[in-house]
Amino acid sequence: MPSVKNPNGPSKNRLIARAASLRKQRQRESAQGKLEKIHKITKEDLARGARPGLLPNSGPRKALGKKAQRKLEKKLGYAIRRKMEREGLSKMEVEKVEEMMGIGKTSKKSAETEETTPAIKEVEMDFS
Repeated sequence: MPSVKNPNGPSKNRLIARAASLRKQRQRESAQGKLEKIHKITKEDLARGARPGLLPNSGPRKALGKKAQRKLEKKLGYAIRRKMEREGLSKMEVEKVEEMMGIGKTSKKSAETEETTPAIKEVEMDFS
């Protein structure tokens, strides 16, 4: 009887493709483990799009938008103010500290005008 390969088994090409896909999978898992160890990126964050230098797109560690950052800064400022008042600092001292930290009641527009006004005065002084 001639030696014929079993027709029900996987073909040679299929075996090669399976081995290649397993090799790629092992390589990806190894790289993922390195990311977790070196860059401290968790599997959950990796699944949400985090990479070295990039935050995930969703979840608890996602990057905050500008509006949310401003709101958070305001809340932190109020918390600092309450803490200082609890410690017994006077209103004047609290206002000085707020002014230094930039968490006073200045709005975005007033901050912009404060920045542009001195520059305009300097230009006017240069021409006269």
